[in-house]
Amino acid sequence: MAGSGLLEFSSERERRLWLWTIAVVVAIYSTLGLASTLAVELRNRNLVDSAFGLAFILILISIVVLALRIRPGGAEIGVAIGVIAVYAMVFLRMAIPEERTHVVEYGVVAILVHEALTERADQGWWVPIPALLALAIAVVIGAIDEFLQLLIPSRVYDPIDIFVNSVSAFMALASKLALAWARGLRRT
Repeated sequence: MAGSGLLEFSSERERRLWLWTIAVVVAIYSTLGLASTLAVELRNRNLVDSAFGLAFILILISIVVLALRIRPGGAEIGVAIGVIAVYAMVFLRMAIPEERTHVVEYGVVAILVHEALTERADQGWWVPIPALLALAIAVVIGAIDEFLQLLIPSRVYDPIDIFVNSVSAFMALASKLALAWARGLRRT
């Protein structure tokens, strides 16, 4: 199916995925002014590590619930354990705890964009290398996030954050693709 325009959706699912992507990006950008205030408040109350610990536990619970629903095979469980271990090490080794939000934010953005592009490709539209295109889109969104901080007096533009956003998107996509690969092993 060859569509006549870029803003034409291939399915209702693709439309919903793009809307979720936009909602997440708007949420990220809209908190730019509040983020430093929230970070200071959490730091003053010694709640930074607790907040991220709770978020990590909620993510693990989500993974377990999803796993129970799809009944993964041994390869999927092995890959999932590896992914969880890598994310745990990244979270634990980040020097500035507030930077962990980049890992979550841009991981979610990359996955949503990839799902939307994959859905588009599955519906017969031409999408060049969905994972690479999703990574590029997430990197651009992360770069815009940093450039917007040039306009906010309480924020600081940091090219290292662009790198962290990019690596975060890459990690999420690599994890998703590794899990899909392991799921494919189960089917063969």
